[in-house]
Amino acid sequence: MTLIVHISDLHISNSSFDEDVFMVAVEEINNLKPDMVILTGDITNRGYYTEFEQATRYLKMFEAPLFAVPGNHDARNLGYQTFEELVGEKSWKLTMDDNFTVIGLDSSSPDENKGHVGTPQHMWLEHQLDECVVNDQFSIVALHHHVLPIPQTGRERNVLSDAGDILKTLTTHEVDLVLSGHKHVPNIWKINNTIIANAGSLSSNKLRGKNRNSYNVYNISETEIEIFLHEVNGERFLFGKYPRNLL
Repeated sequence: MTLIVHISDLHISNSSFDEDVFMVAVEEINNLKPDMVILTGDITNRGYYTEFEQATRYLKMFEAPLFAVPGNHDARNLGYQTFEELVGEKSWKLTMDDNFTVIGLDSSSPDENKGHVGTPQHMWLEHQLDECVVNDQFSIVALHHHVLPIPQTGRERNVLSDAGDILKTLTTHEVDLVLSGHKHVPNIWKINNTIIANAGSLSSNKLRGKNRNSYNVYNISETEIEIFLHEVNGERFLFGKYPRNLL
């Protein structure tokens, strides 16, 4: 069994970040002993260098390997450059045990809220997913912006501008899991054989309605995928349960 924790939208700053909530979340997640933590963007609130410096100290508190992609807030104020200096590559591929692949995409644009993958990165994604299909690998794609609208988030403004093309690639390659954040509302869609899961905000005080800070946990066995929603310092419940894509 592989256990993955999916966090998003920390918004580390002096104004939008709840340090107490974050510290509770870190303890909870470390106690789960996940195989990895995937962070789908908006690590910072304004992309300032000092916010990224602060963020690197906080992210080191996670005991499991952590892999992150940037969000639209991270791309502000030259944050798209700082991300690569202090966090890591904005797009990446991780392969575990030759049968499990995670691909990270950069959907951010400097100083813009809207998301866009773009043709060069899309072509690279298709090549990586072609290899996953040929090698029969379990595949996960992580990016900040949602590829489908999220309920209870108001007027849709920031879905990927090239969402149709990206969604076609994800579903025709039968990607097992697509992980996103951005809207601060947890949600699951299933399109054909692809599960599209959004995480809420882990530690921001920018929450809609009665939503609480939360994170997603994925238990991946040889036959099924279980998705649990964890409210920080709160309830934990089964969010979804799906059979694996098996040949």
